[in-house]
Amino acid sequence: MVVAQDTSELSLGGQRAKANGYGPVGKGGALRGLLLHAALAIDAGNGGVIGLVDAKVWNRTGGKAKHRRSRTTKQKESQRWLDSTRRAAEVLTEAATITVVSDRESDIYAHFAFRPSRAHLIVRACQNRRIETGEEEQQIDLLFSHIDSLPEAGRLKVNVPAAPGRKARSSELAVRFSPVALCKPLHGAADLPEAVTLTMVDVRETSTVEGGKPIHWRLLTTHPVTNLVEARRIVDLYRMRWVIEEYFHTQKTGGFDIEAADISDPEVMIRFATAVAVAAVSVMQLVKARDGTTGQTLLEVFEPADQSIIEAVSAKLEGKTERQKNAHPKGSLAFAAWVIARLGGWDGYYGKPGPKTMRLGLEALQRIKFGASLRMADV
Repeated sequence: MVVAQDTSELSLGGQRAKANGYGPVGKGGALRGLLLHAALAIDAGNGGVIGLVDAKVWNRTGGKAKHRRSRTTKQKESQRWLDSTRRAAEVLTEAATITVVSDRESDIYAHFAFRPSRAHLIVRACQNRRIETGEEEQQIDLLFSHIDSLPEAGRLKVNVPAAPGRKARSSELAVRFSPVALCKPLHGAADLPEAVTLTMVDVRETSTVEGGKPIHWRLLTTHPVTNLVEARRIVDLYRMRWVIEEYFHTQKTGGFDIEAADISDPEVMIRFATAVAVAAVSVMQLVKARDGTTGQTLLEVFEPADQSIIEAVSAKLEGKTERQKNAHPKGSLAFAAWVIARLGGWDGYYGKPGPKTMRLGLEALQRIKFGASLRMADV
C-alpha cells in the first residue's frame, strides 16, 4: 500500500478575503485562503485509489509565528507530515506493507526519527544534511556531495508521461544508491536521536530535455536498497505520488472549482472544503478505474442498492455500435465508471472522461436515485 501525502493551498482572494478573516497563503502573504493537507491510500499493485487516510483543512491565524528554531516540531505546521504518517499506520492495519511518499517539504528529521514501525517512508530530499561516514572514526560529510561522488549502479529506462508544460517522452535514468546516517540537526533537536540510518536513491536523467528540466530525484527511504531492482522499486513507488497532485487538481479547476466558491465565512468554507475533499476521492476512483486496470469492484465506491440502478442506466445508455456499449463486467468499478462518464456527457467515442465529467455524472446519478426512490404516496 502506498500513501501519498501533500499540502495544497486554496487561494480565495486578496484584500476582501483578508477582511473576511482568511489567513495568508503562498509567498509574500498577498493572497488569502485555506490550506488542505491530505493523505491518499493507493494500491501499489494496480494504482487504484483506495480512499482518504487523513485530511485537514485549516486557516492560518494568530499573527506572525516565532522563529522556527525556537519551536518544536509539534508547534509547527510541519507536524502534519508526522501526523498523517502515524494515521496511516493506525488505519491501514490489514495492509501487508505501508509506504508513505511525499515531496521535499516533508524532508524533516523528526519525520524519519518518529515514524511508526509499520510505515516506511520515501521522501524527496530537500536539505543537504550532515551525514556520518567511516566506521572507525565518525567523519562528517554532506549528503549531496556523498551521493554525487558514488559511481553509477546502473541505468533505468522509463516513460515520462505528459504533464502541464511537458510532453511525454522515453528517457534513461542514471542510478546511485547508498545507506546514509543522517546527523541530528544542530538546533531545536533536543528530543531527537543522534542519527537516523536511511538509504539514499539518486536518479537523474542522462539525456537533454527540450522545454523543461531533466529529472533529478534524491530519494531518502527507510526501505533497504541493495541492488538495481530494489532501487527501481523505490523510484516506481515515488512516482505514485503524482496521484495526490491529480487529487488536488480534481478539487480545483479539474473538477469542483472549489477556489471559485464565494464563501465569506472561513469556518463555513472549511466545512465546504472538507466535504469536497471527500467527494473528490470518489471522482478520482472512477477516473483511475475507467480503463478496467485497477480491478476494483463497484461496491468499493457505491452502496449495494446502487448496483441495480447503475446496471439499469447502463442498459438505457448503450447504443448499437461497439464503442457505445459498456465493455466492462457487471459489478466492476470500471462498469460503473463507464455509466457515470456517459451521464456526465461523454459520448464514448472521443478522449477519455476526466474528473469534471465524472463529477457531473455522479450528480446526475444522485438525481436518478432520488427519482427512483419516489413513490406515489409521497406526492
